[in-house]
Amino acid sequence: MLYGSGLFSSTYFLFIIPPMLFLLYAQWRVKSTYNKFSKVPNQRGMSGAEVARALLDANGLRDIPVEMIDGELTDHYDPRSRTMRLSRNVYMSRSVAALGIAAHETGHAIQQQHGYVPLQIRSALAPIASFGSNIGWIMIIAGIFIQMTQLAWLGIAFFAAGTLFALVTLPVEFNASSRAMGLLTTMGIVDRTEADQNRQVLDAAALTYVAGFVAALMQLLYWLSIVSGMNRRG
Repeated sequence: MLYGSGLFSSTYFLFIIPPMLFLLYAQWRVKSTYNKFSKVPNQRGMSGAEVARALLDANGLRDIPVEMIDGELTDHYDPRSRTMRLSRNVYMSRSVAALGIAAHETGHAIQQQHGYVPLQIRSALAPIASFGSNIGWIMIIAGIFIQMTQLAWLGIAFFAAGTLFALVTLPVEFNASSRAMGLLTTMGIVDRTEADQNRQVLDAAALTYVAGFVAALMQLLYWLSIVSGMNRRG
């Protein structure tokens, strides 16, 4: 019924399959790169937690705690509670990968410290983007089926908030990685070889955000084409 109605026609797969394959590739690459360098010990013998603590302290952020959480690659900095959370493997590991990931998350803390505008925008967008990503597509489909164009366009607006969030995330993540590499180099924590290895880890992680944005954008464009078609038919 859905396919026959044109909602999930062959056009849908042209919009969705390529970016989904890109996303799967990006996820594979980040995991394979992480697994590779998680087996390489860093020259300073520092754990991810020790690296995060050293970088935070060096930037006057001694009040930010570094906590260990469960999961793999669940590392993140929470700007609301001002807390650094590292996955168990990163928190305890003394690998090159752990060093780079911990430094990257520290980069986010420093962004907040300096009032980095894209981070502030992303934080402001987070609630509506979460709602829009979960509810927007439902509103769009409901509006299409009951032929209520206004509802479908409202769903588009909410869904677009999630796409905008994915877009703003790109400079936030790229800048955090740049800050991380700068910190690691200027503080002498990494040598040239390790800097290159860490850059590979962070570049692989950044690719997942690029793929995520492309996937969100293509979905948005698809829904826009469907809802615009409703207006033309009307």
